[in-house]
Amino acid sequence: MNDQRAVAVWRNGAAVRVPAQEPVVTALDQGLVRGDGVFESAAVIRGEAPYLPAHLTRLARSARLLELADPGEDTWRSLLAAVVADWPAEVEGVVRLFLTRGTGGGAPPTALALLAAVPAETLRQRTDGISVLSLGLGVPADFRAAAPWLLGGAKTLSYAVNMAAQRHAAASGADDVVFTSLEGQLLEGPTSTVVWAVGGTLHTPPLETGILAGTTAARLFARAAEDGWPTAATRGTVADLHAADAVWLLSGVRGAATVHTLDGVARGDAGLTARVRELLDR
Repeated sequence: MNDQRAVAVWRNGAAVRVPAQEPVVTALDQGLVRGDGVFESAAVIRGEAPYLPAHLTRLARSARLLELADPGEDTWRSLLAAVVADWPAEVEGVVRLFLTRGTGGGAPPTALALLAAVPAETLRQRTDGISVLSLGLGVPADFRAAAPWLLGGAKTLSYAVNMAAQRHAAASGADDVVFTSLEGQLLEGPTSTVVWAVGGTLHTPPLETGILAGTTAARLFARAAEDGWPTAATRGTVADLHAADAVWLLSGVRGAATVHTLDGVARGDAGLTARVRELLDR
């Protein structure tokens, strides 16, 4: 197991590389005290983060929703450069960019980057596929889009519910989760976007449900459209997933994980996963 880590923090106008074991935030940081912050996770491949621009765009949007001061692209690229400086090209990594409100009271925000090797379990799920449970999130599908205080569509540090859902899945013998609304509409995974194929079209839930805009799903849909594969934002249900030709959970690091079991029911992918991965790798 590769336990290599690299950390950099923004201090006095510069990205400063620090030992991975060295504390970089105080106990008063609002990201720690209240989960008041945002983050992004991007793949590092051969020492580069090829999809970083989409993540920075989403990070800026999340910061606006939380009324956080985003330090800007130059800062994030400097932090990235600091952590990848001596990263082994053969080690696939995931860089997490964190932005918190700092200590509050007008203090500057905290900005830092953490680079680590992609966990072996993530690589296994990418290769072997995943077993998924559908779980209710407890909100109506259209409520978050009209309730900005709920921060629908923001990638915040407040991931306790997401992690609890994944622990529940693991305790039930599954790998991951698909959240549904009170009405039973499909939403998203705790750390992923739901995509399914049926009738020759790729589908994903609409952003009006308050879900996070998936960067990997957006890349897939753009390339699928160029390749002549129709795409659609569709309100779906778990029954639609059971009836689909194929189902995937998409995320920036795991890529397209094929759902081979949904709520205990085995399912196939109609041979479509290879095409999806080829499009994502272009």
